[in-house]
Amino acid sequence: MKKIKSFSFQGVKGAYSEQAGTKLFLEAESIPCPTFEDMFDKVRAEEVDAAMVPIENSLAGRVADTQRLIPDSNLKITDEYFFEINHNLIGIKGSTISDIRRIHSHEQGIAQCRNKIIALKKEMVVEADTAGSAKMIAEKNNNEDAAIASELAAKIYDLEILERNFQDSSNNVTRFLVMQKELVDIDSSSNEVLTTLVFTVRSMPSALYKCLGGFASNGVNITKLESYIHPQGFDVAQFYIDFEGHPDSSSVKLALEEMKFFCKHYKIVGVYKKANFRKK
Repeated sequence: MKKIKSFSFQGVKGAYSEQAGTKLFLEAESIPCPTFEDMFDKVRAEEVDAAMVPIENSLAGRVADTQRLIPDSNLKITDEYFFEINHNLIGIKGSTISDIRRIHSHEQGIAQCRNKIIALKKEMVVEADTAGSAKMIAEKNNNEDAAIASELAAKIYDLEILERNFQDSSNNVTRFLVMQKELVDIDSSSNEVLTTLVFTVRSMPSALYKCLGGFASNGVNITKLESYIHPQGFDVAQFYIDFEGHPDSSSVKLALEEMKFFCKHYKIVGVYKKANFRKK
């Protein structure tokens, strides 16, 4: 892969997406964006080399906003990265947990800490992003408001960490996708390759079963399967799958040939190496 010199992410400085990208790309410049759409636009306009896209979390599941946007983004997945999330309950300087009435964060942050919040009997307030929540409570300067965000966000916005490791489980990992304008060259014979594609099925009994039958008969392992409603309407289902293998390998070619008979359309949106995290 060509060296990434800059990347976009959704949120403000101190976001987990920025931290993950900085750890993966080391000296790359990070460009904050208010929305996921803006994040993708930066790549399409070639203002940055890549986007750092959160796709799923081990506690809270898929990130619905990004998964919805990926099929029509006209970008390609070129890498994946797993990043451990350590949430902090953050308030203004001098505040205590007993002062708090409302806890703000992105819906993923809220979901990953839900049991802790319920135990404290605080109101949950969903915001656009985690670091943005920290920035907001710093601006409000009200000891009744707290945020779930990173230690870096607390430092950037001069806030106090009221409780570390605030997530419900220590096994809290977010999978990120690196998305660029073009696919990268991957050895088709490698066993360490993942392919991502999206497809829509024909309106017929057992359509999904028949679409995926070729993967089973040709020994291609599917590692992720998600469904969501297609923009055309409720009677058209769209599916998103990750599977092991390169599109040019013989087994995957056979699986895709069989899929063509039963799906209306499919599009490959990524071919990339498995992250080292999967080998643990």
